Amino acid sequence: MSLPKDLRYSEEHEWVKEEGEKLRIGITDFAQSELGDIVFVELPEVGDEIELDEPFGSVESVKTVSELYAPVTGKVVEVNEELEDSPEYVNESPYEQAWMVVVEPSDRSQLDDLMDADAYKEMTEDE
Repeated sequence: MSLPKDLRYSEEHEWVKEEGEKLRIGITDFAQSELGDIVFVELPEVGDEIELDEPFGSVESVKTVSELYAPVTGKVVEVNEELEDSPEYVNESPYEQAWMVVVEPSDRSQLDDLMDADAYKEMTEDE
């Protein structure tokens, strides 16, 4: 399982990358491997607000549909449109090509509640 050290992780298996004032969000390698082959990704629109711990989209695999839960509260400023035509990127490249949204967070202190790579790895080993 790939776990970049420079990212933060949520208990719901989303990753967060700090990029200046903005945050790039996607789902982890662990999550995509548990879901299986991703066939559809539903994401919010630019300008939408996402709310901490609330669903902001979903991914559909051959096995199931899984909600995406916001690791922070903020405004969506960019959406990865490529996932509409190429949902397989979630399986092939969860940290590079398959980022889902970029948000401007409304409360950066929420990042303090996310896990580092070691804590996330420990959590997934218990699942």
